[in-house]
Formats: sequence, C-alpha cells, structure tokens
Amino acid sequence: MKVQQGNIIAIKGLIVTIQFDTKLPDISAVLQHSEITSIRFIVLAHTDIHTLKALNLAESYSVAIGQSVHLLDENLSVPVGPKSLGRVFNALGETVDSGSSLEGIETIPTRNYQRTEVDFSLQQQKVIETGIKVIDFFAPFVQGRKTGIIGGAGVGKTVLVTELMHNICKNDSGVSFFVGIGERIREAHELYETLQKQDLLRNTTMYLGQMNESAAMRSLAGLSAAAAARWWRDKEKKDVLFFVDNIYRYLQAGNELSTMLGETASEGGYQPTMFTDLAKFQEGLDSNANASITSVESIYIPADDISDPAVVEIYQQLDSVIVLSRDIMERGILPAVDLTATSSSLLTPEIVGERHYLLVSQVQQIMEKYNSLKGIIAIIGESELSLKDRADYQKAKRLIDYFTQSLFVTEALTGTEGQYVSRQDMLSGVEEIIAGS
Repeated sequence: MKVQQGNIIAIKGLIVTIQFDTKLPDISAVLQHSEITSIRFIVLAHTDIHTLKALNLAESYSVAIGQSVHLLDENLSVPVGPKSLGRVFNALGETVDSGSSLEGIETIPTRNYQRTEVDFSLQQQKVIETGIKVIDFFAPFVQGRKTGIIGGAGVGKTVLVTELMHNICKNDSGVSFFVGIGERIREAHELYETLQKQDLLRNTTMYLGQMNESAAMRSLAGLSAAAAARWWRDKEKKDVLFFVDNIYRYLQAGNELSTMLGETASEGGYQPTMFTDLAKFQEGLDSNANASITSVESIYIPADDISDPAVVEIYQQLDSVIVLSRDIMERGILPAVDLTATSSSLLTPEIVGERHYLLVSQVQQIMEKYNSLKGIIAIIGESELSLKDRADYQKAKRLIDYFTQSLFVTEALTGTEGQYVSRQDMLSGVEEIIAGS
C-alpha cells in the first residue's frame, strides 16, 4: 500500500500547512517528518481537498517549507497498566522521570477512545471524606463528580490540591492521576517528592505539560491522562481520582493554538471553540457502571477577575466550586476559602443527608448576616447591635475560626502539625457553635 506523503507549504508558529496530491489523512491522524523521525504532527483541520493544517508536536526549528511528511500507521498512545503507576509522563506518553524503561508495556490510543455504553442510573452518590472541614461542609466531594478550586495567583490552589491528594489517596483503593498543565516545574517536583515521601506514588500516575513546554504539549497533556484514566475505569474497573492543576491553562494553550490557526477571537479574546474544547475534556472524565472518575480541578483567575469568560465557562461545567479569596488569605485564615462564594449543587438531603443539609442552610444565613453587619460595626461598633445580632456576629466569627485548619503538606513550612477531621466530628462541631455552646 502506498504511503500517503505530503509537502510542507507554510509554517506559522506550531501550525504547519501541508499539501497532499492524494487523499488527505483523517483529522487527528499522526504524521511524521520524512527525514527527522522524532518530529511528529497531528492533523487539526482540512482547509481544502489537497491541504490541511497540522500541529507540530516537537516545536522544532528544523521544520522548513518544502520538506516532506508521511502518514504513520499508529496513533499517539499512552502507557497503561500496573507498570505505569508511580511514573511521570509527558503529553506523548513518554517518561520524563529517572525510572526504568517501559519497553513492552501496553499502550492505548489517546484519540478516538471508545467509551462503553452504560446505564447511568447505576451510579452511586457516595460522599468522599477529605478531612478538610471547610470542604467537607460547604463543597463535599461526591464520587464521580467534578469539583473546582478557584482563585487568583498565590492564594493556595496547588497547596489545597496537594493536601487533598494526601488525605484522599491514602484511604482509596483505586488509582490517582495528577495532571500538571501550564504550571511551574518546581511545583510538580515538590508534589512528586511529597507523594513519594507519603508512599502514595505506588497508586498514582503523573502527566506534565509544564509552562516551559509548547502550547501543543500543554493542550494534549490532559487529554492523554484522561484516556489512561478511562482505561483503568473500564478495563480494571478501578475508581479514579483525577487531579488537574490548572484547567485554565488548558484553555489558554488552546487559545494560543487558535491564534496560530488565524481563527477570529470570541469574547475576552479567547478561542471561538472554547466551549467545545472544555466540554471535550470534561466529558472524557465521566463515570459509568464499571467505575467512577472523580475530578478535582484548580482554576486560575486572571487578574482576580471571577467574571473572566474562561473562568465562567469552567465554572458552569462543575458540580462544586471552592472559591479562594486573597482578602481572606491576607488575614491569615487558611485554607483561604470564601464561605459565602463557595457553592455546590450536590448539597441536597438525598446526597449529604438531612442533618448536613440543614446545617449548611443555617451557616449560610449566619455568614450572610455577618457580611451585612461588618459595615455597620465599622461605623457604630459591635456594642450598638441588638443582642440577637451580636450573638449571630459572634457565631460567625467562631465559625470562621473553626473552619481554619492546619494542613499536612505545610507542616515543614509552618511548624504546625496537620489536622484530619472526620465528617461526623466536623458536623458536631458546627452544631455546637450554632447552638451557642
């Protein structure tokens, strides 16, 4: 069979335009440089019957107009199975740690992964305890659902994700994935050492597309990890915990590629395909009758603007959103969670129980009242409030103090021992404060 071969006729950043005399390769097909075999391309779009646009995965300056490429028989693939646990991969499924060779390991294609037909009514609404009081109360983790941790730069998103991995993974019988997209390589190295120290790497696989890498690698890292996670869900029937830091950077990488493709920007300067880009990623993290994929995604807020179009789009596709506040962090309250802005669609009696549901309603009322009283107290003082208002104000201050908690992953920095609080103890503590005990 004749190999499909084409010639590069234009280059713009990572986007190359390739002309074929024969039938065009399919979308998502993999092409290889005819002379430099380490350079590969993914077909992004057909521009006419003879030309296509492809993504240069190597970010190599050796690519030039006039050079030839040919269609590869295999797709991009990632390693799976027990040997992949404890390892660190890039978006192409290549190891980036110092571990042994994975020659002969089973691999699966990252594109066109076939999902099984399932009965979604079989899914269970199991609450996963995190040991972090403010999260278990305001945004409880539910198996198979999606939770976001949203905040600006330097408010503790990565620290909170690391703490969640520390608390949840050691009690979980499934497997865990950590996907670093567009973040500092130092943070990934620190996380790797933390997981290794806590003996959590044996059930964890890491995929990295860090900020020093090309937009191509950053945009593919999450999709590659998601394909591997689905394999564990369907083939091994293992529940998966899927941590992403940072999902905003995934959209940002797509926006860079969109600019190279010459697409007209939409609202806020983002790519016109922002919704479908995000939906493709989120739908790849679904649960079925085989097992569940529970995702935790940190979300960067550019310029602390929570109304940013990309942030709003991500927000709408999550079940729970934990909002971190710079103002609260500067007051020394950690985790710096905004108790009134944090929300969850999973806070229903059917999922968390009647007791938890009613307590959340009471606490939210108290915190709303606290926020309205702060301005009054700043002018006339707390002593001028009615007895009831004063009592509610004091309850709110006690609740804020109660939800402050020392974390295990910051012990070396703060010198304070980390705390793990069970969900039942947390609910009892909130009940005591509301009762005025």
